[in-house]
Amino acid sequence: MILEKVVYRVFKKQIIPRWIIFLIDIGICLFSILLAYLLRFNFSIPVEYHSSLPYIVIYVLVVRAISFGFFRTYAGIIYYTTVKDVERIMLVIFFGTSVFFLVNLVSFFFIDGKRLIPTSILIIDYFIAVFVMSSSRLLAKNIYKEIKFPSNHKANVIIYGAGNLGSITKQTIEQDTGLHSRVVAFIEEGRRIGNTLEGVSIHSPKDVEVLMGKINISKFIFTKNPQDKELQYELIDICLKYNVQMLTIPPVEKWMNGELSMNQIRQFRIEDLLGRPTINLVNSKRDGEYRNQCVLITGAAGSIGSEIVRQIIRYRPKQLLLLDQAESPLYFLELEVSEKLNFKNIIPVLGDVSNEQKMNSIISRYKPQVIFHAAAYKHVPVLEGTPSEAVRVNIYGTKILAELAIKYRVEKFVMISTDKAVNPTNVMGASKRIAEIYTQSLNKKGGTKFITTRFGNVLGSNGSVIPRFREQIKTGGVVTVTHPEVTRYFMTIPEAVELVLEAGAMGKGGEIFLFDMGKSVKIVDLAKKMIKLSGLTLGADIQIKFTGLRPGEKLYEELLNNQENTLPTYHPKIMIAKVKKYDPETIQNQVDELIRIGNDEDPFIIVGKMKQIVPEYKSMNSIFEKIDK
Repeated sequence: MILEKVVYRVFKKQIIPRWIIFLIDIGICLFSILLAYLLRFNFSIPVEYHSSLPYIVIYVLVVRAISFGFFRTYAGIIYYTTVKDVERIMLVIFFGTSVFFLVNLVSFFFIDGKRLIPTSILIIDYFIAVFVMSSSRLLAKNIYKEIKFPSNHKANVIIYGAGNLGSITKQTIEQDTGLHSRVVAFIEEGRRIGNTLEGVSIHSPKDVEVLMGKINISKFIFTKNPQDKELQYELIDICLKYNVQMLTIPPVEKWMNGELSMNQIRQFRIEDLLGRPTINLVNSKRDGEYRNQCVLITGAAGSIGSEIVRQIIRYRPKQLLLLDQAESPLYFLELEVSEKLNFKNIIPVLGDVSNEQKMNSIISRYKPQVIFHAAAYKHVPVLEGTPSEAVRVNIYGTKILAELAIKYRVEKFVMISTDKAVNPTNVMGASKRIAEIYTQSLNKKGGTKFITTRFGNVLGSNGSVIPRFREQIKTGGVVTVTHPEVTRYFMTIPEAVELVLEAGAMGKGGEIFLFDMGKSVKIVDLAKKMIKLSGLTLGADIQIKFTGLRPGEKLYEELLNNQENTLPTYHPKIMIAKVKKYDPETIQNQVDELIRIGNDEDPFIIVGKMKQIVPEYKSMNSIFEKIDK
């Protein structure tokens, strides 16, 4: 009972003094040299060695003691022994054994032609000492971990990837004593199935659900992404079904000092649950398209605009003009580009796209060859209440920039549009459709190539549903969804921008490029997945509340007008919409009239004029429905 308390106190409180560790190591060396003699002589040491053996033992122990003291092998914390500690022990023992070999050579060649200790014994002693010293430390470490964190109290972890990354991840998890976790299985595809890695079995992906049914799994860590995206979605669905937390590790180049740490292993984001394979472009048309070009990006500090900035830097433009009316976001973008991305040739411009004098000054001075027009008001309910602002920014601002592009011979004008411009049911969508029509009508007026890109919602953009859900889940209580059947198309910000840059490079003028958005996603399903990812239980920890469709909102979005169809491009994920042709002069007059009316700020007159320009614009859940009737 007393011994039990002492052992518990030693391991629980981590109070093994260094002198005890030193004496234990000396004791191991004593055991090692004696065992080496016994093994060498088949447990029957010849009589001629009996008298000299005590002196040889003392000689060995003195050399070992000096080497331990010099290299401080006793100073390592036993409870955190790693492979590096074992390597250190091997080197220290090797140093002492080398001394013995050197003394043997001196004795043999210069003294009496005899070796003080037989060479075979030195070799046996080396391996015994290394093995026992290393094993004793690892044993002490495991005893300590078992006493402090019993196996039945540890969280079970499954790791996807039974390669080098999987091994490193396992070591990182098990070395972090505060995590209280242990790896119970590796998941891998191919010939490694059925083998073991660091004593842990490697299973097929088909076994995951069986494992989770038998064992209470807490975490599933992806050290790499499956080549088959469908397999990843299956594994994600299984994890969600069993309420297993999903984690992933960062790329190797982002590890701190080349080592993986627990605080770098992050939770799966909703972006990782995108219900389709990520679009990757090969044989890109962008290489060389933006090199040495002066590029103006409006709305540069927004979600899409800032990502355009980040990506276009790869193609080495001559100069970037970053235009935005939001001061602080523009300032932080400037810092990111100059300091983190190390691109110095940027000019931040604080301004509003509807300020004609300001825009004229910028474009006339810097003469950009390419304009990416991402600046726009985009919140449907807000613009439903203030149509005059939708006209001022989304339409008039676009008109100013487009006409200045022609005036100053800008080579390409790429407009960022939205799926809400298709059969619009709200002011925002209608304003973007009018902007599309207007820029299309200018295509043959001058030398500028006007290109439109149209896509759906982007995951994580400012003001989108994802950050809103994330904040509601963090706060707790209720997650609000407008309608149980509402669906939306989603893509990630980086891939949306990648497609925008590609469309801008391949466009010859007059096209509306559509992107393959995959299948539409039910917003309520998205909310449920985010709740599960957060480790909460729907109905117990948090509720979903349906608030009803907002003004101008419709249940589902479209990517094509009723009278439109598409033409293919070189890439199956990018299509060109065949759209109705508009008379440039008629559109010019109608837009000018709309802008003039917009100044009066009578919402019904403004919206009525918008409906004249876009006949397919039918209001939904809005006060403007009476105009349609």
